[in-house]
Amino acid sequence: MDAFYASVEQLDNPELKGKPIAVGGGGERGVVSAASYEARKFGVRSSMSGILAKKKCPHLIFVKPRFDRYKEISKKISAIFHEYTDLVEPLSLDEAYLDVTENKKGNPSASLIAKEIRKRIFDELGLNASAGISSSKFVAKIASDINKPNGQKTIPPEEIIVFLEELPIEKFYGIGKVTTAKMYNLGIFKGIDLKSKSEEFLIEHFKNSGSHYYQLVRGHYQSEVKPNKKRKSVAAEHTFLKNLTSEVYMLEKLVRISEELEQRLIRSKVSGKTITLKIKYSDFTTQTRSKTLPYFIKDKNILLDTVKELLYQDKVLNSVRLLGISVTNLNIHSKESPEKPINVQLKFEF
Repeated sequence: MDAFYASVEQLDNPELKGKPIAVGGGGERGVVSAASYEARKFGVRSSMSGILAKKKCPHLIFVKPRFDRYKEISKKISAIFHEYTDLVEPLSLDEAYLDVTENKKGNPSASLIAKEIRKRIFDELGLNASAGISSSKFVAKIASDINKPNGQKTIPPEEIIVFLEELPIEKFYGIGKVTTAKMYNLGIFKGIDLKSKSEEFLIEHFKNSGSHYYQLVRGHYQSEVKPNKKRKSVAAEHTFLKNLTSEVYMLEKLVRISEELEQRLIRSKVSGKTITLKIKYSDFTTQTRSKTLPYFIKDKNILLDTVKELLYQDKVLNSVRLLGISVTNLNIHSKESPEKPINVQLKFEF
């Protein structure tokens, strides 16, 4: 979907059409969740602070997010997808992979199917969508951004290698700003530069990701579309109006986050073994600390005890703007039933 959250707001409020809008907060601690294409012309992007966004676009209009509304429309879009194939793998509320090799319409052209789906989304919901079409998820994902907004791009199998060789390294899906800068320093600017490096060289500089990059640029990425992806984590986090400078204040916030996370685990009917504390500092650097327990838990008190231990594991490096707790290593991957109660030996101080 094209600028999904912002486009939904413009759809529901015609007065916002054609104007630069940002879904999110414009206050001191506000963050942009999504920006309309009118706002993007000024350099406004998602995850940007509201203050910086306002500096780049002084006439920017901030709109509070309405996730229930976005979910409602996302379900309608998904229903359209499922009229063509049951092999639909959602990435988020506004993006999904579809395997249309064998589709319900009997249409042999993936490009025509994409065009038809995009037209239906516009005709039925009033929103624009873009698509990427290829024989692998990785290439289709990259292709989906090429003719945005309201366009599509097909990369046939015989053109994939040349396409990847000419692709700027920062356009490779999964290669972020830090890795891009590192590749630039190694003389890797395009896919063909990456392809010229040996697998040993890439492993030396990028560890386990080195082999992945080596295979990727050669088109050896054949992950299947998985319609029933298992949930890997459950998390809760809060961004604060004022930076926290004391562990005492942080613990107060972590109590609330633990309670919220417990409720999410209960609703999801899962428990987990690995608890991770996420700390984002005022300079926007992020630190994580994790601990794996010998049993599955969802109880807020055990969550808090573990997080407290992680908090005091090392010094806090700076004032803190965000704290989060996540639970991974979930029991959906275990033979143990998610609903089975788990007995935990309580520990007392003597």
